[in-house]
Amino acid sequence: MISSNPTRFCRWIPCPSLLLLLLQLEGTSRAADSNWPVYLGDKASSHYSDLRQITPRNVEKLQLAWMYRAGGIDSSNRSQIQCNPLIVNGVLYGTSPDLQLFALEAATGRELWRFNPASILGLSKAGVSRGLVYWEDGPDRRILYANDHWLHAIDAVTGSRIGSFGQQGSIDLKQDMGRDIGGLSLQVSTPGVVFGDLLIMGMRLGEGPAPAAPGHIRAFNIRTGKLVWRFHTIPQPGELGYETWPPNAHQYVGGANVWTGFALDERRGLVFCPTGSAAFDFWGGNRLGQNLFANCLIALDAKTGQRRWHQQLVHHDLWDRDLPAPPNLITLQHNGKRVDAVAQVTKSGHVFVFHRETGDPLFPIQEIPVPMSDLSGESAWPTQPIPSKPAPFSRQLLTYNELTDLSPVAHRQALERFAKLRPHTPFQPPSKEGTIIFPGFDGGAEWGGAATDPDGVLYVNANEMAWVLTMVETKRAVDGAGAPSSGAAIFNQICAACHGLDRTGNAAQNVPSLVGVEQRLKKADLLSLLKSGKGVMPSFDFLTTTQRDAVIDHLLGTTSAARSGDDLGGADALGIIPYSMTGYHRWLDTNGYPAIKPPWGTLNAIDLNTGDYRWRVPLGEYPELTAQGVPKTGTENYGGPVVTAGGLVFIGASRDEHLRAFDRKTGKELWKAKLPAAGYATPATYSVNGRQYVVIACGGGKIGTRSGDNYVAFALPK
Repeated sequence: MISSNPTRFCRWIPCPSLLLLLLQLEGTSRAADSNWPVYLGDKASSHYSDLRQITPRNVEKLQLAWMYRAGGIDSSNRSQIQCNPLIVNGVLYGTSPDLQLFALEAATGRELWRFNPASILGLSKAGVSRGLVYWEDGPDRRILYANDHWLHAIDAVTGSRIGSFGQQGSIDLKQDMGRDIGGLSLQVSTPGVVFGDLLIMGMRLGEGPAPAAPGHIRAFNIRTGKLVWRFHTIPQPGELGYETWPPNAHQYVGGANVWTGFALDERRGLVFCPTGSAAFDFWGGNRLGQNLFANCLIALDAKTGQRRWHQQLVHHDLWDRDLPAPPNLITLQHNGKRVDAVAQVTKSGHVFVFHRETGDPLFPIQEIPVPMSDLSGESAWPTQPIPSKPAPFSRQLLTYNELTDLSPVAHRQALERFAKLRPHTPFQPPSKEGTIIFPGFDGGAEWGGAATDPDGVLYVNANEMAWVLTMVETKRAVDGAGAPSSGAAIFNQICAACHGLDRTGNAAQNVPSLVGVEQRLKKADLLSLLKSGKGVMPSFDFLTTTQRDAVIDHLLGTTSAARSGDDLGGADALGIIPYSMTGYHRWLDTNGYPAIKPPWGTLNAIDLNTGDYRWRVPLGEYPELTAQGVPKTGTENYGGPVVTAGGLVFIGASRDEHLRAFDRKTGKELWKAKLPAAGYATPATYSVNGRQYVVIACGGGKIGTRSGDNYVAFALPK
């Protein structure tokens, strides 16, 4: 909780709130200093800083400036920090692994205050936090901080809730949804964006075969917390796109939500909203049609929420191809003209580039024919859109030539499995035999997104991982209402997708094993988890009491009082979805390496003026393979890059627990530093007293790596 160099402080320290106010007031007069005041750097989502103190010539001299331990780490290595911190006038705002909010002195890492929502009766914490919102109007300075289904307004000077906002400083985001979603999962992982006095918000929702909430985009008054407007991403009668769904789909289909964040053109008053897929992710027989506005980039009037234009990038999604990151606002030279554009990266490894005002593609988009589905009740959309340029930044086709050759044994095992799976082609629908998802469920691009610079170059890190999706029929032995008639059937429908049919969990996805759970948890503990959720686990409060009892009896191997078939009814979507999936499975060899040839992770620079690549390099490595003479492979990666006017691209993201700096022009790796845990978060860069810092949250905890609770800042020697 203290600076790594405590001797730098004076003997007399004012109280934290006074010190913070002094820092903020001083910062307003320091023209040489630079803030990082918005998630991902600015409202254009550029990840760009005009700082130039650190350059390719001196970056190798970077050294540790300070380290802060946030606390809240999970000893089971399932906690994370994905926060891209804010820095405003010498103060850094961030979140801990257990979702506490804190303020630090940005030059030293000294804690100024801390807010823990769990200390307030009635509030809860769940999920992850990728960032915060800062807003000010004169002396009124606020942090808008969301976790679980709560949005809090926190005084940026004192760390206390602002009582005039909502109910004593908080609002319940499950309210004002247009239908009762009280028992359904709703969390906020990524901050909204500010337009005047409005905070435009998205949310994370359930994606499985269980009931899910609708993914409305909403704007709230920052001063009061009151709802100002709401855009229906699943259209209601009379709204554009209603005909692309079955009648009344808005009453029972969920998802189509913005969980990734936004980009905002303040001058034009346009907010750009990337939506995800509709639920259930992998079977859409109850939502046949094109499904607007799921999987769309939507331009809305930021003041009113009215649609200006949209482009759908996946029709009737069956592959969990959410738009994974905020779009980037960028100005390009296109066909001899200066064009304000918006670029959207995708999980499939494509970049779509549109005219910002009209939504017209800057590079032609072709609708390509794709395979049909053979799952009962499903009808895959016959075509999918693919841009002509830029070329994809992840491989698109997995043939036997792409299978691993790290060893003869690994190659043979991969080949044997490959022969049993559906032959791979882009947009091959889910199947009971097993469908290869390549790039995988986490991209291509993932939530870290892309950076852009004023030259029109986009920098994006990519995963090149194969996953295998296997569908199973839900063993329902249904009652008259069509709901599953046993705890095992309910578990297989709504829990097995994460925990697996064998209940062994998935360490790479932070999903614990349920084998032997009866020795670790009591029935009351399991009941609480099903109702509230924890970490990445959503709430299953929509289940009836009898249904929850049945699931827990199945897990514990116990029997409660007799239940009739009718007792297990009551959750509307249970029994409607005839398929579930066996889990989110990366395709790995027996040694835990990806079962395909490298690269497994890359960093790419794409000139969007022309659609051509400037460079592409591996991102990360497995040291033991490098020691064996294997060329650098890259690794799976999470968290985005930062690009600077000084000529550098900074990025953590890789599973080998390093922060790296690359030459912005050539892609050459110039510097790296070992972190206390993997930096699965986007860094931030800022300056205080004329000294430039680069800071990253080191939370680890993903893909089987250790958890951490450090924020680490680097700077050049004084």
